[in-house]
Amino acid sequence: MTPGRRTIPALADWDAMRAAFRWDIPDRFNIAEGICDAWADTQPDRVAIIDLSDGRDVWTYARLRDMSDRLAGGLAAAGVRAGDRVAILMPQRAEVIVAHLAAMKLGAVSLPLFALFGAEALDYRLRDSGAVAVIGDAAGLARLDALDLPDLAHRVDVDDWDAMLGTPVPRVETAADDPAMMIYTSGTTGTPKGVLHAHRFLYGHLPCVETAFEGFPQPDDVAWTPADWAWIGGLMDLAMPALWFGVPLVAKRFAKFESGEAWDLMVAERVTCAFLPPTALKMLRRSAAPEGLALRAVMSGGEALGADLLGWGRDALGVPINEIYGQTECNLVMAACAGTQTVEPGTLGRPVPGVEVAIRDADGPVTEGEVGEICTRGSPATFLRYWNKPEQTEEKWREGWLRTGDLGRAGADGVITYMSRDDDVITSSGYRIGPTEIETCITGHPRVVMCAVVGLPDPDRGEAVTAFVVADGATDGLTAELVDRVRARLSPHMAPRAVRFVDALPMTTTGKIMRRALRNA
Repeated sequence: MTPGRRTIPALADWDAMRAAFRWDIPDRFNIAEGICDAWADTQPDRVAIIDLSDGRDVWTYARLRDMSDRLAGGLAAAGVRAGDRVAILMPQRAEVIVAHLAAMKLGAVSLPLFALFGAEALDYRLRDSGAVAVIGDAAGLARLDALDLPDLAHRVDVDDWDAMLGTPVPRVETAADDPAMMIYTSGTTGTPKGVLHAHRFLYGHLPCVETAFEGFPQPDDVAWTPADWAWIGGLMDLAMPALWFGVPLVAKRFAKFESGEAWDLMVAERVTCAFLPPTALKMLRRSAAPEGLALRAVMSGGEALGADLLGWGRDALGVPINEIYGQTECNLVMAACAGTQTVEPGTLGRPVPGVEVAIRDADGPVTEGEVGEICTRGSPATFLRYWNKPEQTEEKWREGWLRTGDLGRAGADGVITYMSRDDDVITSSGYRIGPTEIETCITGHPRVVMCAVVGLPDPDRGEAVTAFVVADGATDGLTAELVDRVRARLSPHMAPRAVRFVDALPMTTTGKIMRRALRNA
């Protein structure tokens, strides 16, 4: 296999690129071979990752291959086999990629977990997935001490992992359709869902990355995102595609995003291509852009940016901000790219080459301009299934189309405008947050009778997680207790920004909470 192969040879008119595009995915494919070993075989000293987590540590593709081979050998000796789930629990650093590679070389399924997840969030995901091993740093592994996880046989501390590094074993040959990674996503009803993806899903991200980064890769490109690599945005919108294309990937874990540090990083490392979620852009806007930026392309997604923020980006960053659209089940299916489209601010753009997107309802396609559900098909980034949830998997499909759960309308030019969601997922600071976990956590407090969680408009976050609570008795000090409870047990990014105490919650005749009424109150 030729490493770094483009799916789109050269940028052209959008319609021309779509007409000429054909997927070319080998029957046998392994992501670890594609993003690491193929480069290590041909250009071993090529820079893969520039890790700024503790000083400046440069990882070549040869180093990535050798370390992941040894970790795979150690895991194999410990009994990890093809199909097993291997969890990865640490913030953005080179060892995250090493762990993914090692799992995939064994034919196992890598399971990224957010480093700030609390005990309850980790307990559910590790139990539901049946993970047999977790690879993380000391802080992450310490959160597991109080959990009873009978399937979890191995805990590997990356800062002291010599005992787990073993003799390399032959890489397991995998089909492109074999499971490779599982990412948990939140919904509005029930528990979080494990979205199982095949090795081919890397290919599904490439056309959008190539076009949204305006002809990625270019000579001297350097890539960076502040988005955590535990999420599909940070991992698959940038990190793994950058490695596929042989573009140096900057890794830096911020305890808290600071615009000054982010500006300094981009200048010092000569970052040319950045995936900047909307919240990062809004925080960067609060301080002046420095001299010396090398940016040539910026991609963003997760929530609509609006004309004002897009205009600021052109002026301050010196390049347009290209918006992208997708979800964990089928990522990067649409893009609005200034270099190859006439971009209409406030729209999602157009389907990327190789992907079909249509506006449909229960009866089929809707009339042009009418609102319907955004549906897609044809992308290799489409998930295999939800883990342990066959009914929800079946509900995700209708007549061969993947249902996104988002509502939109299409214009005569094929440009799609996002209208709203037909569920209650909260989009806050680029994260998709389901209310159920938060509600369950809050109602576990002895002074809480009922709780409903919704997203309310927020100028910086897009939506702010807001909890409506029916309490038993006095509420003095209860707000801080509930916020701290969610922060500690689930994750800081899921903690409510506001708690509102009410006498009752709006309910349907069947006893379901009417979250829409709370959002419109």
